[in-house]
Amino acid sequence: MVGLFSTPGVLLLWIEPLTFPVALLCFAHAFAVPALQARRGARAVVAMGSEKSAASGGGEATGPEKVALGLLADLVGRSGIDVLRTSGLAPYRGELGLWLVGEQGAFLVRPALIGRRVFSWCVRVGDADGLPAADRVAHLLLALREDEEGFATVANLNFSGAEWRLRRQLAPAEREALRS
Repeated sequence: MVGLFSTPGVLLLWIEPLTFPVALLCFAHAFAVPALQARRGARAVVAMGSEKSAASGGGEATGPEKVALGLLADLVGRSGIDVLRTSGLAPYRGELGLWLVGEQGAFLVRPALIGRRVFSWCVRVGDADGLPAADRVAHLLLALREDEEGFATVANLNFSGAEWRLRRQLAPAEREALRS
């Protein structure tokens, strides 16, 4: 996307060097638009325990929340429980790549030739009022495990770009999950 917006600036400078102020606007646009899209993608996925989470009340989980956390821990297995505990995102390695599932969406991390590419998907569980946060994540994780391509088709794509661009917009715990 940067090339898409910076190419007109370079072309303007090549045609007429006096268009430097307009070229600067093209370069600023090339920097600002991907940064805004990355912020939008980072805000779309809500990790358990974050400010926007249903479980943001703080303190120990009790009653239904404890049961939901236990079931979610069974779904992610031993390898994913540490990532879930530290970041609030449930990892799932699928055919398309590594998914990090939150309450209201998921990140898909795919290897690329140079670096890694991250996709941010926004999707919610219908009629989730009163559901514990872990139940919301479990619903999305089960839907993802059942039909990965269908999940990607139904969910709204918020961001697609370089991992470093999205990482700058995430909370420190979510950055660690993305790094793993």
